[in-house]
Amino acid sequence: MAQVLTVRTALELEVFTRTAVRVYAGERNLDRPVRWVHTGEIPDIHRFLTGQEMLLTAGLGMGATQFEQRAFIRRLADAHAAVLVIELAGRMFDSMPEAVIEEAEAVGLPLVGLADEIPFVETSAQVHEVLVGMRVKQLIAEEATSQAFMDLLLADEDYVGVVRELARRTGHPVVLEDVAHQMLAYGGATPEADGVVDEWSAHSRAIHERHHSLLAQGPEVPTAPAASFREVAPCARQPVVLRGESWGWLHLLHGGKQPSPPELRTLERAAAAVAISLLSERESGARASQRQTALLNRLLLGDVTGERFVTLGLALGQDLRGRDLIVVTAWAGDEEPDKDHLLARLLQEAGWPAVVGDTGDFDVAVVGLPTRADAGHVRALLTDHGVRGGLSRVVEPAVLPLAVRQSRSAASVAAAASTAEVRHFDDLGALRLLVALSEGPELRRYVEDELGPLLEHDALAKNPLLPTLRTFLDSGGNKARAAEELFIQRRTLYHRLDKLSEILGLDLTQVSNQQRLQLAVRGHDLLRKPTLRRT
Repeated sequence: MAQVLTVRTALELEVFTRTAVRVYAGERNLDRPVRWVHTGEIPDIHRFLTGQEMLLTAGLGMGATQFEQRAFIRRLADAHAAVLVIELAGRMFDSMPEAVIEEAEAVGLPLVGLADEIPFVETSAQVHEVLVGMRVKQLIAEEATSQAFMDLLLADEDYVGVVRELARRTGHPVVLEDVAHQMLAYGGATPEADGVVDEWSAHSRAIHERHHSLLAQGPEVPTAPAASFREVAPCARQPVVLRGESWGWLHLLHGGKQPSPPELRTLERAAAAVAISLLSERESGARASQRQTALLNRLLLGDVTGERFVTLGLALGQDLRGRDLIVVTAWAGDEEPDKDHLLARLLQEAGWPAVVGDTGDFDVAVVGLPTRADAGHVRALLTDHGVRGGLSRVVEPAVLPLAVRQSRSAASVAAAASTAEVRHFDDLGALRLLVALSEGPELRRYVEDELGPLLEHDALAKNPLLPTLRTFLDSGGNKARAAEELFIQRRTLYHRLDKLSEILGLDLTQVSNQQRLQLAVRGHDLLRKPTLRRT
């Protein structure tokens, strides 16, 4: 059964099959909804109509002159009657008056003639029975909708699940945005809706900011924008109200097909469900982080491809499509509590879409760049804020799993540095091999073989010698430069180097020995366990 009883479907009821039914005018409006049935034989029957009624009459109150009949039709049209049904059985008319036909066609009022009398009481009863049945079904459907959203909340689902359910129930794409017009979730994707999402800020601001509505007015259905504005896809939107204030908006992208009243009521219930899921801004932020972390873990585990990762990221409000991608891994070991979510906050403030997650000692972000040149801007931003981390190469979605490993390698080197720095994978050189070896036992064995005696000495000595060895090697074996870097006299440096040669059993003046020790020292730095983030 249709969700709305129209004039066309009402005329198909059994009672109308008892006689010949003819549509004389207004056929273009036969799909108007019928809300009620009214009967009457008085000239001012229009005063008792409130709109969308089927008026049944024998025509006794329509008047005998063309002027009276035309006026009668105009009054019904002004009262927004759905259809006028006239018996043409001789009580007033044997045939439909031409003036009535002309006026009804002019005002678009559906005009129907019945060849014989039919019981108007039965007509009203059949129409009302259909209307009541539809209303009952509508109430059942609305209750099922409310229960579906409640079940999502009871299952600890968040607003992403509510958006997905709303899109499924209405058959329209849905976008959830916050009060700053940032897209947070997208469900029911279609190629047309993807185009809107591509320029979401333009859609969200270009038309809706010119259609202010009170929260109590229900879903806002903007009309077509003025010619001076860019064309914006039509949609209905409903505010998400949290603690009495607007938190954001749910957009139903209906593509020009106006949503039905049940769909708008479903939109209202979805907005309420979103508000319930957002018990606090802190909790909503934590849930958003958990969702993105879960998606990143799926990428790391190989559960999703890079292309699929980009698609799923869009559902979380992060549009990485059609962009160059770079992976950022930031060490979180020395983060202070007030720096929580620093990486996500920096990328958001910079306006770069990014899926950011916490993978333990490291935060990982897949960032969408407008151009490849912006990779340098990412590095500069992180450096300016004292972030210690690594960057991958700029890649396509298919190469994302490799890019994650690249950024983690660079971040491992940065985490071992004495000062905060951001390392790029391409700058690692031979350190790439050490990072790869650090994942197994080989590097530990090598470091122990080369530096074991020195590490034992430093564990008991008041003045450890490893910093001196590191500076000497970083200076390329140049003793004068090393003494200057250590702020000591050369004689002091010579004494320390002699002690190092004695402990290690190596001649430090030989380049080959310097190279093997350089690898060992770098390997030792990589193997140092970072301080875990406080929880």
